[in-house]
Amino acid sequence: MTKIIGLTGGIGSGKSTIAAYFASKGVPVYIADDQAKKILYASEASAQVKEVFGEIVFTDGQPDRKKLSEVVFNNPEKLKQLNAIIHPKVSRHFEEWVKQHNAAKFVIKEAAILFESGSYKNCDAVILVTAPKEVRIKRVMNRDNVSRENVLARMANQWEDEKKEALSNYIITNESLEIAKEQADNIISAINSEITD
Repeated sequence: MTKIIGLTGGIGSGKSTIAAYFASKGVPVYIADDQAKKILYASEASAQVKEVFGEIVFTDGQPDRKKLSEVVFNNPEKLKQLNAIIHPKVSRHFEEWVKQHNAAKFVIKEAAILFESGSYKNCDAVILVTAPKEVRIKRVMNRDNVSRENVLARMANQWEDEKKEALSNYIITNESLEIAKEQADNIISAINSEITD
């Protein structure tokens, strides 16, 4: 039975970089956020989004992620409505994907809101990627070309690291990529030995 390992981390923690590193080591990695984007543009979800949020979040007949995020970031109720449209579809897609990778000892599901959405409960173990708050803020400001306030508002929608750490099995501190990669290697070894035991 293939084990499901969740991989998460707050915005700017570098979890995507770590996910790519796991993939380079031959571990199948599912990027939930990429799939969520694809689902958003598919006709079924797109129609539901239009029903709930109206034309205001559309550009040229397509859902506009920037407009959507402006609506949901400061409104937890709206965020909940959007997640209710997207998450069940991502979950179904992930289940199919796991079946296709049933030869692997374990797979990684990378999701930004693994804890917030409750989907960590469906994982056999969770890896949390962390980095100091200031490092994360600077990374996101540079990456997305946004203000500090914008980054802090996005962080406010995610759980604090302390809360996530309490529910995680492994923690990668991603301040230096070299050290983070070493930690990832150690985790792969630990998971493999637990599965073989």
